Amino acid sequence: MFAKLESYPAPLLELVAEAKAAAKAIPPLFPLNANVAVNPFLGQSNEPLAVTSARLARVAGTRITPDRRHWAEKLDVGEITEADILEALSAIEGQFNVPSLGDILTAVRELAEQPQALPTVAELAAEVSGTDWPGLIEDRIGIWAASHFDQGQALWQQARTGGAFSAWREFASRDLTPEIHGLKGFGAFVAGTNRSHWRAIGRSSERLGLSSDAAATAYHRWLSTMGGWAQYARYLLWDAELKGGQDNTVTELLALRMVFDEALYELYEDQIADRWAETVAAHEAPVTPTTDFVIDAVLQEAAERAQQRKLAEQLLPGPARATEGRPQVQAAFCIDVRSEVFRRAFEAQDSGIETLGFAGFFGLASAHMAAGSDVVEQRGPVLLNPGVASCAKEPAGAELTRRYTARAKRAWGRFKLAAVSSFAFVEATGPLYAGKLVRDALGLAGKGKPEPAPQLDPNLALETRIGMAKTVLTAMSLTDNFARIVLLAGHGADVTNNPHESALHCGACGGHAGDVNARLLAGLLNDAQVRLGLRSEGINIPDDTAFLPAMHYTTTDRVSLFEQDLPLGDWANDLKQVKKWLADAGQLARAERAARLPRANAATDIQRRAQDWAETRPEWGLAGCRAFVAAPRNRTDGADLAGQAFLHNYDWRKDDGFGVLELIMTAPVVVVSWISLQYYGSTVAPRLFGGGNKLLHNVVGGIGVLEGNNGAPRPGLPWQSVHDGERLQHDPLRLSVIIEAPCEAMSDILSRHPEVRALFDNGWLHLIAMDENGKLAWRYDGDLSWTPIPDRAPSDHAIAAE
Repeated sequence: MFAKLESYPAPLLELVAEAKAAAKAIPPLFPLNANVAVNPFLGQSNEPLAVTSARLARVAGTRITPDRRHWAEKLDVGEITEADILEALSAIEGQFNVPSLGDILTAVRELAEQPQALPTVAELAAEVSGTDWPGLIEDRIGIWAASHFDQGQALWQQARTGGAFSAWREFASRDLTPEIHGLKGFGAFVAGTNRSHWRAIGRSSERLGLSSDAAATAYHRWLSTMGGWAQYARYLLWDAELKGGQDNTVTELLALRMVFDEALYELYEDQIADRWAETVAAHEAPVTPTTDFVIDAVLQEAAERAQQRKLAEQLLPGPARATEGRPQVQAAFCIDVRSEVFRRAFEAQDSGIETLGFAGFFGLASAHMAAGSDVVEQRGPVLLNPGVASCAKEPAGAELTRRYTARAKRAWGRFKLAAVSSFAFVEATGPLYAGKLVRDALGLAGKGKPEPAPQLDPNLALETRIGMAKTVLTAMSLTDNFARIVLLAGHGADVTNNPHESALHCGACGGHAGDVNARLLAGLLNDAQVRLGLRSEGINIPDDTAFLPAMHYTTTDRVSLFEQDLPLGDWANDLKQVKKWLADAGQLARAERAARLPRANAATDIQRRAQDWAETRPEWGLAGCRAFVAAPRNRTDGADLAGQAFLHNYDWRKDDGFGVLELIMTAPVVVVSWISLQYYGSTVAPRLFGGGNKLLHNVVGGIGVLEGNNGAPRPGLPWQSVHDGERLQHDPLRLSVIIEAPCEAMSDILSRHPEVRALFDNGWLHLIAMDENGKLAWRYDGDLSWTPIPDRAPSDHAIAAE
């Protein structure tokens, strides 16, 4: 047993604290089966962009703002104006030494210097020895980690007892590769380290001369060299903390990485000691942005204000759609930006159609078990623990058949990949797979048996179910004037041969499709007892109203209906009409999306692309997202937002106590900030936060993808998800959150949620209040203060000629 941390000496405790802080400085990498978008700057939300630029330049050697040529082009075409830059300069006044407008306009025509990370011992050793020590370390850690963290892809796995550091010591003490390359006695050196990873960190820090001041960014630097392995370990910590536990895998990886550098320092100390001492001194210095980093932050802010000005013009009040009396259909879609295109197309079919935007898990964060499975899927935002349990039940015989079929497939798959049988398998059965290859290539393969309707835990009390239904309907601002058909459309992707498929599913559903959540809510709201209870809560759902779950496939803009979930009744005519409207809306949406997709010449190409094994861009996902709007639908009705805005229905006049507003600002807003900032990070810093080239991807351990055959998993989005081969498809802008609600109510919520407030106070998100006329009227300036947004004179939009 290891000693408790409290018994460690004070200097070591200080280093432990810095190691834990460094672990929180890197973002989590969720595994491929639930690959949700992650804010890559999660650990820097308490500091502004310019400071984070300086920090990541030191520890990763990367820029986190676009190349200045990007801004110069926007200035040249008038997208950014001098007025935008002056506003951005005023926003940072008092934080840094503010450059002048002239400094900005000069700098934007110059290339900024590419930052260089402070070197590790391995990099210094490589310079004097000619041996690629950083590459060797990445290779050896990658080989060990791929087996240690494997989630079922590998047939053989190493022992995992004792944690990551213990398992690595066992592996590395017998690994001869470093010694073959010149690191003599490395196996014995590893065997001589303390079994406690904290003490190993302490010993390495002492040998390398690291003070606690230097450790803060030095530890961050070492973790950054491990890429996706460290980020996956950060996910394990995230998941453990969400469940009330603790996990040390990140700091154990830090310890093993430091052991490599400690051993190299022993070997090359005479040649690198002076340069390493300079590096340690640089790590001890405070993280302070240079003038270049401040200028880049100003240009970023100016571009975002320019886009907000454009959005304000798009949202100018216009004639509302004519909707009198009871709607013919109401359709609730996820707030996902891809739904914005389909909602416009669907509303265009008939004036009696109303659409709503709501978080795609439909207020039911569920721990769900699919039919014939014991695996629990987290069907809700990763920020939350599931609030309910659900499962898909079917008759015992059918479930047993499903389980047997799944086991047979797994056994067959292992037989194909086993060390001996795999060779004979290819020669013996290869020709038999010709038919399957043809069917799969042409998209003719069946989709498998459909899932039975999911059911909430039967032990949930009726009062609890009624309360859940009331909460969800209130949050949707749907408490009266119900249509005969209320469509609840979850969404998911329909792609093939794509390891990142779950990243195209619903982010609010934990990287799963939203069909389960939509069906759960429909079942809840179709329950006669629940409806009866809702009447006493002031929500009267007509007897002839049915909630119809559906699935919106964002890749093809096809919507399938779960008609089998409808309550008894004559719905034939209603379904016929809804299906026609959905089919026609899909045609419109596909035509709009086809214009943006490379090599998609017509709407008919969309389905083909989804089935194409070689298609690297079956859809653009959420590329281009730049705004979140929480307001009544009539504020955005008629505005063509080009699939770039998250739209959430919200009417603050019906929100007594602002409970719904608090829910929106602390859950959907945070989820979309993760999405927006992942696209931002994958665009501006693809080497650090991007997923690399899809053409080179190999799945490792079921966790992530390697770019090649070894190394660390690539986090974030592949380059093909943000770039079409000629230009960026995602404009790297931080999200503008626009809410129609009183400023005082929003300030009160921010004061009680410091982590959310930090995102706005430090500029990772913008917050703008919409007034009762639909005008963008107030800007949140941080520190719970607001300033009015003045009307721009036309002359303010002009950029002075060079």
